Amino acid sequence: MSTKHPIVAVTGSSGAGTTTVMKSFAHIFRREGIKAQIIEGDSFHRYNRVEMRERVRAADHGEGPQISHFGPQSNLLAELAATFAGYGERGTGQVRRYIHDEAEARELGGEPGTFTPWAPMEADTDLLFYEGLHGAYVAPDADVARHVDLLVGVVPIINLEWIQKLHRDKTLRGYSQQAVVETILRRMPDYVNHICPQFSRTHVNFQRVPTVDTSNPFIAKDIPSADESMVVIRFANPKGIDFNYLLAMLHDSWMSRPNTIVVPGGKMGLAMQLIFTPMILRLMDLKRRALRNVA
Repeated sequence: MSTKHPIVAVTGSSGAGTTTVMKSFAHIFRREGIKAQIIEGDSFHRYNRVEMRERVRAADHGEGPQISHFGPQSNLLAELAATFAGYGERGTGQVRRYIHDEAEARELGGEPGTFTPWAPMEADTDLLFYEGLHGAYVAPDADVARHVDLLVGVVPIINLEWIQKLHRDKTLRGYSQQAVVETILRRMPDYVNHICPQFSRTHVNFQRVPTVDTSNPFIAKDIPSADESMVVIRFANPKGIDFNYLLAMLHDSWMSRPNTIVVPGGKMGLAMQLIFTPMILRLMDLKRRALRNVA
């Protein structure tokens, strides 16, 4: 952690909805005039798309251990921890982008499924914002979480996560149902061992729970909407959280535990604004004080 160069990380598995949270933070940064250095978790994958497919194919044929983007074998996690540490110390570092599709290929000048070259971070940023799979990762060879000042988990219940992944990969990426199911099964050991433990380290968790039947996610015709969901928000340390204010602002909400508030799914964005704006402003205030003391 660093007072002078704070780091905010949103962690959650593919299809979990971390992009929605990223947009909420982007709105806060824009409104409050905060310049953020953005890091996408995909940029710290170890292999490009072709290389990863080859390793998955080899593993499926018994030519090596199973591998998935959830696990440490396919990610540069020691490098991610070092990047966080360097930013915390100096406010600088190296970043790159993973090129997901043709639109990004035109923007970034590369081929889909590859990486841009490493380049220096933007100068004079106020904080670093990470969104990806491993913001709260901890292992003997890489402790990412210890460098983060605000850790946010995004965790739909597992059936909803699978529904979102099935619809995204089939509709936007053209994968077959069988291919997506095989990916889900391949990732399961890494999900249990490397993704789930991160949510016990986060400061705030958002878990979307549908209020419609998702008991068989593999036949679902559509993704439950926000209005067909509730969001369970858990605070690791509820001290200083004004729950009475949140309940007053977020109508039809209630407390399910002393550190947990449940809000209608359609108010998730508003809840994020109410919860994270004061947290971000506090980080900025601590940063200004630390820099003033140095001067």
